[in-house]
Amino acid sequence: MADEQEKQEAPSSRKIQKAREEGNVSKSPELVAFISFIVGIFTLFAIFPFWLKNLEGIYITCLQFFHLDFSFNNIFNLFLTLLWKTLLILFPIFAALMLAGIIGNLAQIGFLLAPKVLQPKLSKINPIKGLKNLFSLKKLLDGFMITLKVFIAFLLGGAIFISFLQQIPNVAMINIFSQAVWVRDKSLILISSLLVLFFIMAIADYLIKRYQYIKSLRMSKQEVKDEYKQQEGNPEVKAKIRQIMMKNTLGKMMQAIPSADVVVTNPTHYAIALRFAPNDPAPVVVAKGIDHLAIRIKGIAREHNIEIVENPKLARTLYKQVDLEEPIPHTLFEVVAAIFAQIKSFQEKYKNLSQDKGTNNTKNK
Repeated sequence: MADEQEKQEAPSSRKIQKAREEGNVSKSPELVAFISFIVGIFTLFAIFPFWLKNLEGIYITCLQFFHLDFSFNNIFNLFLTLLWKTLLILFPIFAALMLAGIIGNLAQIGFLLAPKVLQPKLSKINPIKGLKNLFSLKKLLDGFMITLKVFIAFLLGGAIFISFLQQIPNVAMINIFSQAVWVRDKSLILISSLLVLFFIMAIADYLIKRYQYIKSLRMSKQEVKDEYKQQEGNPEVKAKIRQIMMKNTLGKMMQAIPSADVVVTNPTHYAIALRFAPNDPAPVVVAKGIDHLAIRIKGIAREHNIEIVENPKLARTLYKQVDLEEPIPHTLFEVVAAIFAQIKSFQEKYKNLSQDKGTNNTKNK
């Protein structure tokens, strides 16, 4: 009882799929029986002329036998002939009912191949367990429901049939053709009424079986957590993996900073290192970071004499829109080009100043 109280969570799709692989599915025999009943009735009406023709053939065969000698061969041949014609008459209805059973099961559970169900298990032939299942509460309830359904169908059919009996004195006064039509109409009314009853029973049985099936697969909160760990992995392990990956990515990013041409800053919170090599179609982001990581990027840039340019709007845009080792978008070409032009101008001025200083030193000597 305590275990049932704990299992209040709806079954996951994985548990339902696992139960399905083991052959544990929700199936209503009443629904299959109803479909078979419908198909059987329509098949009877459809093949009735075929039955009449074959029954006539059986009657003629029996009449012809009386003109033959009463010998073993003749009796054996008559037996084979009657057996063949009987099978021929019954085959269409058997085939239709078999097809209806297949359709009824496929409509409920779809195509299912569960080899585990066919595996031999000693527990299945355990007589003690078999007796427990035979006299279990579930079996008693199933037996009670079957009896109740038959009783209701009997009451409905009996009530309709009794109402027809009141019309028999009047029907006896009409011709034989009208009587046949009356029997046909009343039979259709009786069959239709029973079909409606069986349909209601089939739908109710399907819903009950579905509820019982889902209830039997309910999970406890611990089972939900364990299944999540199995499918998604242990959160602690995943966090450790992400930490290692981030560490490796950070190491590669720091190693790539010396190859950058410029570092765009916020100036304090954001830092994005850009590289524009001859093989690159556009400037590429080789490193980016905020706060303490931005300070590290700027520190490495100073160590390698990489220009640092303050442009808060561009820094924030690059950080949000461009990932590592990706070129900048076309919308930022103009702004970045202006920065590279500014860097080139600074470098040329610095080069000229260095040359002038060298020349002055030479003259002084």
